[in-house]
Amino acid sequence: AQDSRIFHPPRELTAMPCGVNNTSIDLHAIPNLPGFTPQTIKSQHHRSQAWGFVSGQRMEFKEGLSHDKPKFVKAPRAKPSWRQGGTLPMSTTREVFSVLQPDELAEMPAWDAYDRHVLRFYGYFKEAVVETNLENYRIRRCIVYYYLEDDTMHITEPRQDNSGIPQGTLIRRHRFPAESGGYLTPRLLQVGQAVRIYGKVIQLTDCDQFTREYSKSIGMDQPMPEEIPRDLFDEARGESMVARPAAMERTYEKLFREVSLGGGHINENQQQFMENDRKVCRFFCVMDDMATTQYERRPFTLLFFLADNTVEIREQYPLNCGRDNFPIFFRRGKLPKDGGAEVRGPADTVGTADEYFNVNDFFVGQRLQLVGHGFFVYDCDQFTRAFFREHLGQELIDKIDVRLPDQQPDRPPTPPYTGFGTWDDSMGSVLSLVPKVPKKDFHKMMSQDGKILRFTARFVDAKPEDAQRRFVINYHLFDDSVSVHEPPQRNLGVVTGKFLEKGVHLNQMSGKLFEPRDLLPGNIVQVFNHVFEVLDMDEYTAKYMNDVKPPYPSVDLPSIVEKIRESLRQQFPLVRDIFRKFDRDHSGVITFEEMDEILKKFGFQLSREEVMALFRHFDTAHDGQVSYNEFCDTLLDEDYSTRMLNRKAMIETTQDQGFASRAVQRTLQRGETERVRRATRSVGEVLYQKTGLVAKLRSELHRMTAGRGGQVVTSEELRYAFLQTGHSFELEDIERAILFVVPEVDLNAIPYITLFEGFEASYHDLAAIR
Repeated sequence: AQDSRIFHPPRELTAMPCGVNNTSIDLHAIPNLPGFTPQTIKSQHHRSQAWGFVSGQRMEFKEGLSHDKPKFVKAPRAKPSWRQGGTLPMSTTREVFSVLQPDELAEMPAWDAYDRHVLRFYGYFKEAVVETNLENYRIRRCIVYYYLEDDTMHITEPRQDNSGIPQGTLIRRHRFPAESGGYLTPRLLQVGQAVRIYGKVIQLTDCDQFTREYSKSIGMDQPMPEEIPRDLFDEARGESMVARPAAMERTYEKLFREVSLGGGHINENQQQFMENDRKVCRFFCVMDDMATTQYERRPFTLLFFLADNTVEIREQYPLNCGRDNFPIFFRRGKLPKDGGAEVRGPADTVGTADEYFNVNDFFVGQRLQLVGHGFFVYDCDQFTRAFFREHLGQELIDKIDVRLPDQQPDRPPTPPYTGFGTWDDSMGSVLSLVPKVPKKDFHKMMSQDGKILRFTARFVDAKPEDAQRRFVINYHLFDDSVSVHEPPQRNLGVVTGKFLEKGVHLNQMSGKLFEPRDLLPGNIVQVFNHVFEVLDMDEYTAKYMNDVKPPYPSVDLPSIVEKIRESLRQQFPLVRDIFRKFDRDHSGVITFEEMDEILKKFGFQLSREEVMALFRHFDTAHDGQVSYNEFCDTLLDEDYSTRMLNRKAMIETTQDQGFASRAVQRTLQRGETERVRRATRSVGEVLYQKTGLVAKLRSELHRMTAGRGGQVVTSEELRYAFLQTGHSFELEDIERAILFVVPEVDLNAIPYITLFEGFEASYHDLAAIR
């Protein structure tokens, strides 16, 4: 642009012949005459601002005072954006009207030409240490940055772990004053020289490649890098001063922070979770506990979750094991292979997949070291066997029997009988702290009443006056009591009669109570310090000891029926009450065992064959049980008859093995029916009265069948679920109740929701008392 204060002559005057002086005229030298005032053109019409505020202080805006003159540098001119015939053909306009560039360099502002151009120097400075006499100074490394766009600088110190001193930015970015005046420039920064900045002497030891190329472009080569010296503290630390890699370690906290911020491996292992969710491999194992005073084999269940490769160990507590009910032995999580239980925090590194157990590391018959304890895997469920067979190509072996034989505790020896009181009273003090009244065997008393075994005996090593004395030892079978009496003899000179009172006595030769086998002829027995030798026994005793069966029938069965009829009519006027007396379980029929028990209560000592003959006499249908109508027909007389002196049918004494087997089979069926009824009633009562139990059972069974899918369980799993909720049932009772509520169901695939609904619906069908 031309200055308006300088007059330039017209083009006609400039094209004058040679010899004419072609110079410009300064209009300021021309007087201000009318008609000769040149026209001036202004580009800015504002009033300039000379005063203002800088950082809250009033000052004058003046170049060099409040701001510096913008810095301009020469930089390579940018290539034109016109097509120059490279990949595209040359532009037609540029081909005709091409403008010649005067030079290849263009003057540009420094903030544009040197944008993001930074020189970087490495160095160190010494810091005095006065707190200890082990060292005088400490070397502190630093990095010096020089920004070419505005000649500013800043210094940082690399961070070191556990240094104990503030590190990072030492001096913020601004223009550093030079020691000789002015500001620091790139020519004052050179490797191997010291730079004083605010009283600190920084020795430059190296620079990066870009800095070396820039210094070479301005005609100043940078020397070779120098080594940073090591101080005493650095030498003492040794290998601990080795810098860690720039990347942070992969810790649990780092993974959590990354996912919280929306980064990290958000969908890591998602494919495995989607394919194997709710699929669990279950192994059964035992642990031999040697830490207790008594050897114990503790059962466990090992659950491997295929969705995330985690393991959970649960302990199965047997009944009356004496342990607190805390089934979680190892909470669900990654299980390390080293056998230890290490507690890891957020700052610990994440282990690799090879450090933890996988599903193919388990199999039946394996011994493992888990969480510091030894386990033996002896079985697994059906889903686990199918998974190993279909996905891993392995066939697991059958279940291994790990049950220990039942060990009976050693019973302390029974103290010797003192002779005071009866034997049962003394044993009551031995068996319990609070003695109880001895219970009598009424069945034995009824069946063995009146049966006495008699033996003859004499004194052993008797005196001459007692050599001819003979004794009779009586053994009463109904209460195992013994009595001794001496029969009278002529000219004996001794008062005969009762020698030993009837009672339960101790055989001092064996230290036990008297038994029939102790009184066989030839044996020596001792009672109250009197020693006897058994000489002989009577005929009845010989038959009893030799198990000789009495003749059949040994009694008059028709007379027994008449006695039963008269005695029952005297006690119960109604036949209905008599039938209820026989029918103990109120099932509507009388079985053989019920008939046998009632006859014994009425004092009839009959053999099993004789009772069977009477039972067949009452059972006119010969189906093995006596109904109410059959009982009435046998026990009562007919209201009217078509002939005079009509008698009842005679009792058949011949033995019928077919009828005996049917009677026994009916007795077993009635017993099984009663057990089914009792089991169904007890299970249904628990489910019906405790409303929240069904939800707990469903939750437990859902967790157990998570890997199989569906809503079916086995009878063992159902019993285990009841046991986990605090209700113990025998496996046979559980199966009886299941088959009663849901007939023809597979015990290995039980729909538990339908089963629970059936228990609630059939609860009122089974009365507690009939």
